[in-house]
Amino acid sequence: MQTLKKTNNFYLIVNHLFILLPFFLITGPFLSDISVSLIAIFFIFISVKKKLYSYYNNIFFKIFIIFWLYIVFNSLINNQNLDSLKISFFYFRLGFFSLGVWFLIEKNPDILKKFTYSLLICFSILILDGYLQYFTGSNILGNSLGHGSRVSSFFGEELILGSYLSRLFPILFGLTILLFRNDKKKIYIVSSIFVLAEVLVFLSGERSAFFYINLSALYIILLIKDFKKLRFITLIISISLITLISISNPLAKNRIVDNTLDQFGVGKDTKYIFSKQHTHHYITAYKMFKDNIFFGVGVKNFRNYCSNDKYKVSHLSCSTHPHNTYLQLLSEIGLLGFMFIFGFFIYICQISLTHFIGTFKKKLIFNDFEICILSAFLISLWPPIPTGNFFNNYLSIIYYLPIGMFLWSLSNKKKYENFL
Repeated sequence: MQTLKKTNNFYLIVNHLFILLPFFLITGPFLSDISVSLIAIFFIFISVKKKLYSYYNNIFFKIFIIFWLYIVFNSLINNQNLDSLKISFFYFRLGFFSLGVWFLIEKNPDILKKFTYSLLICFSILILDGYLQYFTGSNILGNSLGHGSRVSSFFGEELILGSYLSRLFPILFGLTILLFRNDKKKIYIVSSIFVLAEVLVFLSGERSAFFYINLSALYIILLIKDFKKLRFITLIISISLITLISISNPLAKNRIVDNTLDQFGVGKDTKYIFSKQHTHHYITAYKMFKDNIFFGVGVKNFRNYCSNDKYKVSHLSCSTHPHNTYLQLLSEIGLLGFMFIFGFFIYICQISLTHFIGTFKKKLIFNDFEICILSAFLISLWPPIPTGNFFNNYLSIIYYLPIGMFLWSLSNKKKYENFL
């Protein structure tokens, strides 16, 4: 009886940790990583205790385990530092976290609604605080605008407000149309949040984030069935507001448009990939890859090799990572590790194309919610864009959170089809 009570208490705790995850992602890596780890531990415990082995019988988990074993092996053979092995070994928690999310939603569908409200509250708070910072020069905590009048809200100097909003936006849109599809009043209210969030991504000055939110918008508009008009209208309103802001406040578009063109070298003799600094990161990463084709230099080892004369291009070559997911994978875990992630990207493109063709034949593979989740995968894996560290805890959580939701949705659909 005591063991059962402890299990139930643990279950209640992880339920709340999942619901509060959007808040934890704003506070920093500590609380969000603790939450993910506890959800993963809980799922491992409950799945073994109750013999829930069916959760492990899917292609995602099987490939994930192979990938995890590979990066652990890779860290062992490239044993340059303890950090590399630590990151590789504890990476396993992310796959179990995805399965834990699937389990929590399946056992308590109401948790998805609570998570949606949690995410909506986070977006609303960030929107209010972000616009306060934009119009007054500082947010409620006294954080000033970043360099070039960039809005950062509670993220302060970290400047990832746009990343947070753009990466979680398609998930929120998918949850909204899944849970509120029959409540037009709520749909209209949430739509205003969508518009304000898109404009705020522009004001954050994060070019990758601005690209992501527009890429996901186009993907969703092309592939969803019932809410094309809603997503199209919100996008048009957002673009109109961004245009007006750009005209009235040239500083707002400076980072997104003017600086981007300048850093590309438009109108200059020398052209760069995004910027001179990015270009030198990329060349350095490519040199590492050429020298270590199959296994790379090891997880988190780009920073340790970039100053080596063999790979260094200039004083701009070094950073903690090369700022591109695929070049980081090639340089750090080699061609073998790269194929796992790039293969997943190709798979997403293939099933998306199949679904798109099916829209003309009225034979859709995925429902609207699943399309939104697929768009979250797509923007995270899009190749030619500057990115954060692939093994960063914050990004890893955002990568693996929608996987759990997607697995739950596919599982529910399969059961529904079998029932019919």
